[in-house]
Amino acid sequence: MKIDVIKLDGGKAGSVDLGEAIFGLEPRADILHRVVRWQRNKAQQGTHATLGRSEVSYSTKKIYKQKGTGGARHGSRKAPIFRKGGVYKGPTPRSHAHDLTKKFRALGLKHALSAKAAEGNLVVLEAAAMDAPKTAMLAKQIKNLGWKRALIIDGAQVDENFAMAARNIEGLDVLPSMGANVYDILKRDTLVITKAGLEALEARLQ
Repeated sequence: MKIDVIKLDGGKAGSVDLGEAIFGLEPRADILHRVVRWQRNKAQQGTHATLGRSEVSYSTKKIYKQKGTGGARHGSRKAPIFRKGGVYKGPTPRSHAHDLTKKFRALGLKHALSAKAAEGNLVVLEAAAMDAPKTAMLAKQIKNLGWKRALIIDGAQVDENFAMAARNIEGLDVLPSMGANVYDILKRDTLVITKAGLEALEARLQ
């Protein structure tokens, strides 16, 4: 699959061949769903908690005598049936993460890349580099290119000036090739990969 390479100013810079094994797959929603779910569950903090019977602050004094009241037998105001009592089997801090094999995660990334290529929302950029961190200049170039919600994947290292210029532009994310993931790719409308990022991704997913 051939695709044109462009520059930040919109000019042409040749073309590249995209590997069919990475960018030419038939996207499968079930694979993408499983990988996104794995990512989001792993990122979930799981710090939800409630106070149990042993944790609420109340006296342990018996409420009233055992017999002769005509009421039910109760020993503690901390019981879950009372107002402000402890919660029975409430949520406790835990990890929501679950396992997903490395091969399946790589397959999910291939399907995400193929989905963007199939939609026509994949752009190959010659280089994501700037001489100075000028946000206004980069924002103008992004607007001229028509990228409203874009993810830019660079090589092993992101150019420092480019990263500083991009970090205050709404709807624009920049990641190194090792940070490329299914959730961020699908979240943005346009996927932009530099030539260095393309080489790094192909080497990673071979």
